[in-house]
Amino acid sequence: MIGALLGEALHSMRANRLRTFLTMLGMVIGVAAVILMVAIGQGARLSVDQAIQSMGSNLFIVLSGSTTSGGIRMGMGAAPTLTLADAEAIAALPPVLRVAPVVPQTAQIVAGANNWSTMVTGSTPAYFDVREWPLASGRAFGAADVRAAARVAVLGRTVALNLFGGEDPVGKTIRIRQSPFTVVGVLAAKGQSLDGRDQDDGVVVPVTTAQRKLFGTQFPGSVRMLMVQATGAEAMDEAQREMARLLRQRHHLPERADNDFDIRNLTALANAAAQTTRVMSVMLGAIASVSLLVGGIGIMNIMLVSVTERTREIGIRVAIGARRRDILMQFLLEAVTLSVAGCLAGALVGVAAAVAINLMAGMTVVVSLAAVAAAFLIASMVGVFFGLYPAQRASGLEPIEALAYQ
Repeated sequence: MIGALLGEALHSMRANRLRTFLTMLGMVIGVAAVILMVAIGQGARLSVDQAIQSMGSNLFIVLSGSTTSGGIRMGMGAAPTLTLADAEAIAALPPVLRVAPVVPQTAQIVAGANNWSTMVTGSTPAYFDVREWPLASGRAFGAADVRAAARVAVLGRTVALNLFGGEDPVGKTIRIRQSPFTVVGVLAAKGQSLDGRDQDDGVVVPVTTAQRKLFGTQFPGSVRMLMVQATGAEAMDEAQREMARLLRQRHHLPERADNDFDIRNLTALANAAAQTTRVMSVMLGAIASVSLLVGGIGIMNIMLVSVTERTREIGIRVAIGARRRDILMQFLLEAVTLSVAGCLAGALVGVAAAVAINLMAGMTVVVSLAAVAAAFLIASMVGVFFGLYPAQRASGLEPIEALAYQ
């Protein structure tokens, strides 16, 4: 029975090919738009998630205080209020897992005939663990290198490529501000950070080497910032409170005095960025879904026209014994067939467009089978919903009136 009715539906669609194509076009565009917008949104979420993971987990940045000179107020990090001793004290707090002091500054790096300007970061071996940053080759410098202020360096992937091309730089010599350094390792690639900065464009050296032999400092042991990793997500709030209490105590700040440091929860900032991206993804899908509604309205209009054109045919079918539910099923099948066929074509167009954007524009686009299935299901439901009224109208025609219709 269903097969016969489906055959009738296909015959009617073939008899009006142009009208069938134009009716399906609305569903094609709607489904393709939904799949493409969801793919772009999920690609953006994936990029943000990867950037968050590349930062490390459960992280705080503790910046040294601001300062005022000649009536000009400098921002956080301008005053040397943090020291290596502060880092050691914070590392002893129960909710803190690791602490890495950081002394960053831009410098020109020279290797043979090549040179590259990049950020040189002075830190401790804990830096690689806090950032959860593995090495692609060689080794990280150790505690002995920090104690000896050794002239050793670990290169980011971008720096290694610009200075040495495809060669392995481990064991080779570079010059940082005219001082020779031995390359002991190359970091694995991390890609861009949330703010679009290339994380691989940098060099890491022992913090003592940066303080004594590269940048110098008027205050021995002072650092620009501390990277702190909590023992877990549940310990973040406690860690922040304990760090603030300890630093105020160590810096001998009066009760009413402002902090001479600033603690920033990178995990909270990253989660906020991820939430924003998720909302954007949902909004893109919702906006694209409007086109499915438009396609459904187009199906209903065409089916109403079809009912009007085939009024006499409906009267003849009813007169020779066709039941009302048979007429209902026939027109409903036509609407669903139009919808499903348009959905299949739209899915192919949407996936093809997503792949083309990925290849040509370089955007991260993730085509989800769940999104394709959801679009297909919604399109089918739209076909049933908007095809139901014309089908009911057709099945409700009186045979005598239908046969007399001109």
